[in-house]
Amino acid sequence: MNTPSETMIRPCQVFHLISYLQYPFMLVATGYYIPFVISLAQRHPDWGYLNYALLLFGVALSFSTLQDTAKTQNKFSKKIWESPEKGRMALLLLAMLAFGFIACGLLMHCFSSSEVTSNIAVGVIVLGIGFVGVLKSGIEMFENHRKDKNITQDNPEHQDGL
Repeated sequence: MNTPSETMIRPCQVFHLISYLQYPFMLVATGYYIPFVISLAQRHPDWGYLNYALLLFGVALSFSTLQDTAKTQNKFSKKIWESPEKGRMALLLLAMLAFGFIACGLLMHCFSSSEVTSNIAVGVIVLGIGFVGVLKSGIEMFENHRKDKNITQDNPEHQDGL
């Protein structure tokens, strides 16, 4: 007979299930991005589409960070997070993206001369915030999967941190 604790879903599993909401948000973001690209090709850009695409993609990234970081998503991801060098490089890239988007968005917002630019700035900031979540998840993935982690735990003289 199952005890109540065996049949209950753990909070980690709930968040992992919620993380799948990233896909509809990415789909809708793409739905806004495609008309923006078409309007750009026709030399009459509709910046409202870009704003919605940025906002929705940022929200999608935020949902993606709810995934279980104890598991890798694919072989490519596994190769990155198992390697100390590749993992550090990926974290550096994610940090640069996150803080770069936030800084650019804040600068755009501060110096915007129109409502359109101000709206795009908010979309860029939301995208940056989404990347901060991805950075946090990346740090957890790196700590959970790096191959040299076991070596450093056994040998305190050979510790190599971030």
